[in-house]
Amino acid sequence: MLTIQRRALITARLNRDGQIIAKPLADELGVSEDTIRRDLREMAAEGLLQRVHGGALPLTPPLPDLAARREISDGTKQSLGRRAADLVKNGQIIFLDGGTTNAHLARALPREMRITVITHSPTIASELERHDAEVILIGGRLYKHSMVATGAAAIASIAQMRVDIFFLGITALHPVHGLSTGDYEEAAVKHAIAQQAASTYVLATPEKFGLASPFRIMGVDNLTGIVAARDMVDEPLAPYRDLGIPLLLA
Repeated sequence: MLTIQRRALITARLNRDGQIIAKPLADELGVSEDTIRRDLREMAAEGLLQRVHGGALPLTPPLPDLAARREISDGTKQSLGRRAADLVKNGQIIFLDGGTTNAHLARALPREMRITVITHSPTIASELERHDAEVILIGGRLYKHSMVATGAAAIASIAQMRVDIFFLGITALHPVHGLSTGDYEEAAVKHAIAQQAASTYVLATPEKFGLASPFRIMGVDNLTGIVAARDMVDEPLAPYRDLGIPLLLA
């Protein structure tokens, strides 16, 4: 099979299956695994796919800016936010990650609830202006694309805290390649927060399932649960159910 034919097949399989595993594909095509790996490296260099250990995944689409993301799946995000808010109890300390879905969670929290909310997002903090909650805002270098603080100062502050629940924001969720995002420093901060949390939940809109962004936060086995849309088809959810990760449907 010619190189151009293999690459066309790889593209078709990525679109159909959502992943490529190098060894089975090499066996199927009767070529060496090194040949398939070389194809994947070259396609990744051309921006056609995302290389991962043992194979490849589709590229996550470029992340729109915060204003644009507020308009994407807005009704679903409201439902996810309300479902996640039900997990919060009086007296708890929670950490709210940045992002438009977690903004809906902040709005869904009862205003009279006596809790402490820690966040490294000024936009999330502003959502809680009229709540009785104690709000602690973590500082650092502002990553404007997501409107969150990052860097050594943020991580040092986070290391001094213990929280009951961390509501994690992501750009991609994959049963094998874990939870990921598009910025290296942001991923490091998210990982640091998860290390300080008794439980970690992710609120994931349907378009984030089955993809991997460049920077891994942690494996899905570290999650306490996934808050997902009730009307999602079962296929994207099945791998997480098989792994024993609770699915909270909104």
